[in-house]
Amino acid sequence: MYNGVLLLHKPAGMTSHDCVMKIRKLLKTKKVGHTGTLDPEVSGVLPICVGRATKIVEYLTEKSKTYDAEVTLGFSTATEDQTGEVTEKKPVSVPPDEQTVQSVLRSLEGAIEQVPPMYSAVKVGGKKLYEYARAGIEVERPKRTITIHHIELTSEIRHEQDKARFRFVVTCSKGTYVRTLAVTIGEKLGYPAHMSHLVRTASGPFTLDECLTFEDVEGLSADGTLSEKLVPIERALDHLPKWIISDTLAKKVENGAVLETPGSFSHLTSEDRIAVFTEAGRCTAVYYPHPTKTGLLKPAKVLVQKSEQ
Repeated sequence: MYNGVLLLHKPAGMTSHDCVMKIRKLLKTKKVGHTGTLDPEVSGVLPICVGRATKIVEYLTEKSKTYDAEVTLGFSTATEDQTGEVTEKKPVSVPPDEQTVQSVLRSLEGAIEQVPPMYSAVKVGGKKLYEYARAGIEVERPKRTITIHHIELTSEIRHEQDKARFRFVVTCSKGTYVRTLAVTIGEKLGYPAHMSHLVRTASGPFTLDECLTFEDVEGLSADGTLSEKLVPIERALDHLPKWIISDTLAKKVENGAVLETPGSFSHLTSEDRIAVFTEAGRCTAVYYPHPTKTGLLKPAKVLVQKSEQ
């Protein structure tokens, strides 16, 4: 049985769900789940939780993501990327200079509001937006606040016929649509625009150079060495505060007991999570401050049962 996080280099042309289904077949297990959807035409880092690690999906989904993107000025599309029908054109006779582009990118850093694209999986009224879009129905889309941690120009600005294009790298919070960000960049530069290329280069602490292709996964599972390539749950939760407990207390944790809050964690809020480790270095649970009882911690997820000891 495999337990851990498989860092997949998702190829373009597959949905995240397609990737999960393929991993299930390759590893012969149903306990597989991804940690953040990537659009079908986007490639890059897709952490996939396997076995016991499926219990920690939500803690990995929360992490920031980094993308290598390209924006093309001169026309916009219905999908906000290179796959959609052209909706507006404006020839670029003189491309913006580097200083202007850098200034626009810097203006987007921090917390900003974003309206998700119609061709997205965001749900409104119980249906996904792309279902409305395919039916030709326009619905009001809820604004969301996202955070751009860092964004910068990474290429020259190329002028090609009536278009201009350039690349940028962005690190952003979960829920950010880089397609929409490309459109916003275009608007600030005075042109209709779309995202013409995108690769996710990092998801939280996991980077593209750590990832495996499907061919790698197939080969490693065949020769019995895939487990060595999976990220252990302990490393995957390394971003959470760590609490090392005694073996006596570990037995209570296995049963989902409510525990007294150690003094070192008394400052945490109800939104915070704590990774609980045994003295042997195994992560057994994730706890959080009790919502109604001050000074106590409640289990959010118990990761190890008695049968696994």
